[in-house]
Amino acid sequence: MADQTKTVSEADRKLFKQQAREARIKSFREGWYRMTRNKATVISLVVIVILVLIAILAPIISPYDYAAVDPLNANQGPSLAHPFGTDNIGRDLMSRIFYGARYSIAIAFVSQGIGILGGILLGAIAGYFEGLLSDVLMRLCDILQAIPATLLAIVVSQSLGSGFLATTIALSISTIPSVGRIVRSLILQIRNQEFIEAGRAIDCSGARLIIRHILPNIIPQVIISFTGGLSGKIIESASLSYLGLGIQPPTPEWGALLSDGKAYIRYYPHLVIAPGIFIIIAALAFNLVGDGLRDALDPKLRD
Repeated sequence: MADQTKTVSEADRKLFKQQAREARIKSFREGWYRMTRNKATVISLVVIVILVLIAILAPIISPYDYAAVDPLNANQGPSLAHPFGTDNIGRDLMSRIFYGARYSIAIAFVSQGIGILGGILLGAIAGYFEGLLSDVLMRLCDILQAIPATLLAIVVSQSLGSGFLATTIALSISTIPSVGRIVRSLILQIRNQEFIEAGRAIDCSGARLIIRHILPNIIPQVIISFTGGLSGKIIESASLSYLGLGIQPPTPEWGALLSDGKAYIRYYPHLVIAPGIFIIIAALAFNLVGDGLRDALDPKLRD
């Protein structure tokens, strides 16, 4: 009898896993179908892929060395030799923008990733474990969210200094409170559902319940938060560099290129127009993809 019960239990477990797997596959296919029906999202996704390829292949596709100085061709306007023109010391602006994509896009992804992971950890702890710890964490989030994101990034960047690591940390801190609140609210909605109660009944630890059963149910919302925040990170990164707090010259980050060209904007506007266009295109593309993913993955917005 015991062997039969064990066999039935194992069969039920396998059936449950298979049904869960099929449900995830079906949900993914439905979300992908909805997203591909949105032309703006598809076009934006293609633009992002192109920008990422530009960043990866910058050493190959750049017509010149981004640091090569040519004083005789300084401040040249767009031409066949230099499609985006040259800067005040003769460096090719196209090559510098292509290399700058590496820094701007990498900072956006890394800082948003750190912020998302920190927010998930904070929200999971505050959502699953009630009491004083949850209250303290939420009040900390309230304090951080009361400070504008750009101002908070400026304060942190000023404290840590310039450079890639300092900039990513400064930008990620402003993401943690908002993501933490989202994750906490989602966990509060599902922590008392039947499958969580069943896990507690068989003495599953809190960490196991969170990692194996709760977090997989909030992955769509996490993906939406991650993608939707990338456009803001592109702009915030450029803003810090423009203010002299992020990536510093001669590193060709897009915001740093704007900062270098602002002194010559009256006579050589191409120095700020070209990097500014790339910042706008990248931010808009990430924003549209984030909206498309939200429409595709958020159950409340489904037809």
